Amino acid sequence: MRNGTDPVWRSPLIMRLHSVMLLLGMGMLLLTAGPAMAEQETRESIETTRASLEKWVETRKLISQERKDLAMGREVMNERLELVRREIEGLREKIAEANKSITDADKRRAELVDQNDQLKATSVELLGHVVKLEARTLAILPKLPEPIRERVKPLSQRIPAADAKDVKMSTGERFANVVGILNEVNKFNREITLTSEVRPMADGSTSEVAAVYLGVGQGYYVSANGSLAGYGRPSESGWTWTADNSIAPQVSQLMAIMKTNRWRRLSNFPLKFRNQVSEET
Repeated sequence: MRNGTDPVWRSPLIMRLHSVMLLLGMGMLLLTAGPAMAEQETRESIETTRASLEKWVETRKLISQERKDLAMGREVMNERLELVRREIEGLREKIAEANKSITDADKRRAELVDQNDQLKATSVELLGHVVKLEARTLAILPKLPEPIRERVKPLSQRIPAADAKDVKMSTGERFANVVGILNEVNKFNREITLTSEVRPMADGSTSEVAAVYLGVGQGYYVSANGSLAGYGRPSESGWTWTADNSIAPQVSQLMAIMKTNRWRRLSNFPLKFRNQVSEET
């Protein structure tokens, strides 16, 4: 075998043939490898295209889903915004109503305060009237006959003293108490009252007598035996009895008539006695 250092191999013809053979070999190699490479490239291109298509389809799906989600989210957001708007409007209406209620309450409170002030002023004025009525009633009581004084005693004892500081009765109760006393006095004043009493006599002794009261203005008494008599009248110092045995017959007759209800017999009284009764009335 000859190597490249042989003169024959170094000839131009041989070198040219060698180059041609080398080129032909390389061409055959390329021709043999070309279809395989093209098929590989095609396969890779198809795979790449398929992957790209899949990614594109997936991307389109994602975009479509995002659009749906966005549309749904926008709808939900609009509904929530509408709900919030309604709530805000409702709150505004409630605030307006509350402000109106507060204004009305303030007006009502001012009216009540004014009424309370008026009631306080009226109460003070009424209390002044009640105190005066109580004082006048207490001044009248000693001038009344004993039967009516005893009758109204439960009420008169409730009248506070003029200098009382802590009075537990209200103004209304005190007024009602005075009215109750005056009603009883007025009732007694319209009646003729017969009673049995023990009275002190002029000689210092005591005697049981029958007494008759013609209202609150005058009264008469006569002893059981008809020998002692007298009359009573209100005075500045109180109810005063005066002994007057001279009227004993007339008073005895009056007592008998009153007990038998023979009122017509009163016209048969002596003129002097009837005049006396008339004057005392």
